[in-house]
Amino acid sequence: MKANILAAIITATLLPLTACAGSGHDNVADSVIKKQRAMLETNTDGKGFGPQSPRDIDTIKGMNARDFNAAPAYTEMNLCNIHFHKNAEHKGGEFAKYAGNGDGHGFQSGYVYSGKLSSSEKRATKAAVCPSKHGALNSGDTIEVHYVHSTAQVMPGPTLGACLSESIMNPQLRVETQVYVLVNDKNALDFAKLTKHGAKNSYQQAFNIPNNTGSAIQYAGSTTGPGYNEKGSPLQVSWSVRPEVAKVNIETVAKWCEGNTFNEDHAHGVRNLVTNPKLLSAK
Repeated sequence: MKANILAAIITATLLPLTACAGSGHDNVADSVIKKQRAMLETNTDGKGFGPQSPRDIDTIKGMNARDFNAAPAYTEMNLCNIHFHKNAEHKGGEFAKYAGNGDGHGFQSGYVYSGKLSSSEKRATKAAVCPSKHGALNSGDTIEVHYVHSTAQVMPGPTLGACLSESIMNPQLRVETQVYVLVNDKNALDFAKLTKHGAKNSYQQAFNIPNNTGSAIQYAGSTTGPGYNEKGSPLQVSWSVRPEVAKVNIETVAKWCEGNTFNEDHAHGVRNLVTNPKLLSAK
């Protein structure tokens, strides 16, 4: 029985990380996004869902009364997964520029770096970077990296299923979040170092999460991903979102996509920004 329940939870958790169908890079009409927001409200209103993510980190206020204890500091939890989304799911800080509505399935939407890059930093790469059916990454692109942590006794691995355990079916989850802009610059940050992980003080840890990109905005939310554009996420997550963007060498991201512990080889889509006050936490 417990195994069946765990499988159902894992399945629900994996949905937002699955690439949704879509084609082309044209923006769908505003009416499409408006309809998705309406469906999200219809499918969540009065049903007891907790606060949702992503949100505008510059405006932390909302009306969702479902409360849960914040997860411990990530240094007291186990790193279980690292993945990234093309464009930032969250809005605010140095990534408040809207990329557009995208294809309506979470691709080519979200938020991008608001600053300026030099022509050399935006120089095209010789080979496609982390290609998928939704396109490859390019110099100048923005990505939002999620360093996911769990209170369960787990090891880093593929998908959010790595964060769950048969021993603890309701672990606390925390996502340390850093937005990066990809630059064609060998002197920029190395993604392999940014994602380096191992044992430290009896916990699985990512050793080099940036600590110089502003004070992280802490809030109560949920898992994300475009699979939840029209329905609520049932999982509770403590979020830490850094407001400043760091520059990473795009070639090192390309190499990471060729092989890593998490079997990640492309960027995931983004969930629509959650704007309904009834779905946002007050803190």
